[in-house]
Amino acid sequence: MPGFAGPTLPGWLADELADGLGAVCLFGSNIASPAQVRALTDAIHAANPDAVVSTDEEGGDVTRLHHRAGSPYPSMAYLGHADDEALTEAVGRGIGIELAAAGIDLNLAPDADVNADPRNPVIGVRSFGAEAALVARHVAAYIRGLQSAGVGAVAKHYPGHGDTATDSHLALPTVAADAGTLAVRDLPPFDAAVAAGALGVMTSHIMVPALDRDRPATFSPAILGGLRWRTGFAGAIVSDALDMAGASGGRGVPEAAVLALSAGVDLVCLGSESTGEQV
Repeated sequence: MPGFAGPTLPGWLADELADGLGAVCLFGSNIASPAQVRALTDAIHAANPDAVVSTDEEGGDVTRLHHRAGSPYPSMAYLGHADDEALTEAVGRGIGIELAAAGIDLNLAPDADVNADPRNPVIGVRSFGAEAALVARHVAAYIRGLQSAGVGAVAKHYPGHGDTATDSHLALPTVAADAGTLAVRDLPPFDAAVAAGALGVMTSHIMVPALDRDRPATFSPAILGGLRWRTGFAGAIVSDALDMAGASGGRGVPEAAVLALSAGVDLVCLGSESTGEQV
């Protein structure tokens, strides 16, 4: 699932799609206007009618469609503070309607992390809150709304990136919690996502020694296999972007992709500006 530079479909990517590449991820640099992004997604689907077009449209700070002016939708932290599940579902539906109109099939949202560490530099207001039950309820509501508009939801970042003080874009964080704490604090929102019918779950580039002492979650058959057998999840496991230092630092994106696929990832997100040579 590569990204690419610019607002039009590059020739190399059109060729890869025609040869069977199954997914593409859009970032802010690919989006200039509603008409332009629809023309772009139409071109992607013309090259491969079965291709999945994804993006990150969480609301709040994380927006691709509205990256120039800011999202008209509130952050997940606001929604969690309001604690109105009908409002959260309506926001998910509104985002889904916009994405569907843009020709986007899959939204890499909602954030299902429990914001357990207030120092967290990468989750923060992207989380519905610091209580597992509240986060779980709003994750399910957001998914119901989003998928009612015909756009698939991907809950992230499994098995939970909330209890970290390190940004996995820059380094490899460690969640030091024991298995019992993870079971009652971090995992319930993902259980709720699966129960709500989420089409995907995104992995995190974090070490969780209580679940796997040797491998980050994205590369861990134990952690990803655990998601499937514990919840019965049969949807797509999607990696977070492999150009992040937490995944490819010291090994590079190609090796990271092999490790992720070997661990059970179905869709590997390569990063925001892949090239034909990299793919």
